[in-house]
Amino acid sequence: MKYRFAATTLFASLFLSTSALAQDPTRTTPMAPPLPPEIPAARDVPYAGTVTLGIDASDIERGVYKVTQSFPVAAGTKSLTLLQPGWLPGNHSETGPYAMLANVHFFADGKEIAWVRDTVAVNAFHLALPEGTKEVTARFVHTSPLQTSEGRVTMTREMLNLQWEKMSLYPAGYYVRQVKVKPTVTFPKGWSVYTALDGMARSANTVTWSTIDYERLVDSPIFAGIYTQRWDLGEGVWMDVVADEPAQLKIAPKNLETYRNLVSEALATFGAKHFDHYDFLLALTDRMGGIGLEHHRSSENQMEPKSWTDWDAMAWDRNVIAHEFVHSWNGKFRRGADAWTPDYQQPMQNTLLWLYEGQTQFWGYILSARSGVQSRETILGSLAGIAAKFAEGTPGRGWRSVEDTTAGPQLNRRRPLPYLSLSRSEDYYTEGALTWLEADQIIRQGTRGTKGLDDFAKAFFGVHDGDWGELTYDFDEIVTTLNGVYPYDWASFLRTRLYGTGQPAPLKGIEMGGYKLTWQDKPNPYDKGVADSRKTLDLTYSLGINLNKDGEVTSTLWDGPAFNAGIVNTAKIVAVGGRAYGEDVMKDAVTAAKSSKAPITLLIRRDDRYQTIEIDYHGGLRYPWLESTTPGKTNGLDRLLTPRRN
Repeated sequence: MKYRFAATTLFASLFLSTSALAQDPTRTTPMAPPLPPEIPAARDVPYAGTVTLGIDASDIERGVYKVTQSFPVAAGTKSLTLLQPGWLPGNHSETGPYAMLANVHFFADGKEIAWVRDTVAVNAFHLALPEGTKEVTARFVHTSPLQTSEGRVTMTREMLNLQWEKMSLYPAGYYVRQVKVKPTVTFPKGWSVYTALDGMARSANTVTWSTIDYERLVDSPIFAGIYTQRWDLGEGVWMDVVADEPAQLKIAPKNLETYRNLVSEALATFGAKHFDHYDFLLALTDRMGGIGLEHHRSSENQMEPKSWTDWDAMAWDRNVIAHEFVHSWNGKFRRGADAWTPDYQQPMQNTLLWLYEGQTQFWGYILSARSGVQSRETILGSLAGIAAKFAEGTPGRGWRSVEDTTAGPQLNRRRPLPYLSLSRSEDYYTEGALTWLEADQIIRQGTRGTKGLDDFAKAFFGVHDGDWGELTYDFDEIVTTLNGVYPYDWASFLRTRLYGTGQPAPLKGIEMGGYKLTWQDKPNPYDKGVADSRKTLDLTYSLGINLNKDGEVTSTLWDGPAFNAGIVNTAKIVAVGGRAYGEDVMKDAVTAAKSSKAPITLLIRRDDRYQTIEIDYHGGLRYPWLESTTPGKTNGLDRLLTPRRN
């Protein structure tokens, strides 16, 4: 009782002081104005008729998409609210590029009418309609970014990536699956066009498709370009590629075969198809912005221009297609119940992204290795890198759980953070993958190798063959399905690994699989490929910094040697031990310090000041590797990476 009395007394005290403040005649105290009415909630009823959507995407010089949309209006309608999509599946946060719409005009039966932007939901346009309005037409432009500082570039002189949600509106108050749309797009002369949409008809440079609901339209983006090629991968799956230059399309037949293997490996793993046909939309480019985004019957993918022609050197860059393909099953067909929404206005909740993205990351690694899209050595290097990250490179694990990182897309919208190792990034991807690796090994050891996570995949994702709708799940269903494969305390396992903080490094799956995390003085194949391609020097596990080709610090490990010496992001290493900075000079200094008691001496420039800093580090160069603990024998991880196709 005394605690309740104390709380009541405190509340009364605060109330009295607040009341006294409000009555203070020397201070004006306004009252909060009412918020505008909420946007109408989506209802599962059909919209008034078919919306027409026409886009002129031919202005590749200025990078502008010109849009005309017409909305039929039911008799007696006095107002209409039109929305630009904001919350989009796959983005995990409100990412609608609202500011990119410009020169917006609305017409009621051909006569221009005024519009009002909602003051809270700024992606909403409110229209008061004249009596008897039968049709509302919207005309506007989508001013796509011309440089990366403005956003992701989606149009170059060689290619474009048209995403319908970026340049269209839909009526508020309806499930988006209940809004029918007839799409038409005009492209540059001579360009090839790829999309999962059905019923394509072409007249010169103008292309139309069959009427489709807005949900599936948004889920069916377009890649188009002048230098293109299409390959049939079997099972109704196609590879549709646009490139900066025609030479970049020349993939060796044996390498193309790995993508056919990927299709058969995925179908063997999941045991069902949730698409009638599927298109890998791939851009080989460094001119259009990077992307890896899932859709039900397609995926948007970007790789470096030489990812196919320099096959071995670019092995590190080819995981994206396997990852996004897995999403057709995991994320599109199966989706966390709190992540599914009826329209693009209702916020998504991401609490189960450790399955949505974590297990997709896991299967992306496994299927890439099984198919040959990436070498086994590259995948082992990838796993070594994420194991090292959580073993030594993420002090933020002490305060923040994997599950809490699912809020990451909303917290900082994937912008850079100053001390990422402390803040944590979206670790539900990679720590989630290591958690699922451990689950696989628990099942394998518990069943003496007769079962693994493949069996969970078939039971969880491989249901309803031919269904390309959405089937939601919750935590309990995940646990129940796991127990159906192998009885274990899966609820405690998942809650400990994913919801707890300060947990041991997630290395158990690797160790149960017959490998261990070790350190060498040279990068593993994955890390070497990344460093060579991006011209970076990764000293995370030695000095605790990453450097670009000019010696600028791009990331600093919290509480690492460089951090403790006062080196932070944006600092530039000008000289090492009296010698002008160079990658080899830096590595030589770290190596030499291993057999010396002298500190590593760096001349640093930050802003307009120079400073000499000494780092007392003597551990040498350290790069993560996975080393087999069963040399000469096939172990659990080896079996997991072995192809399943006949």
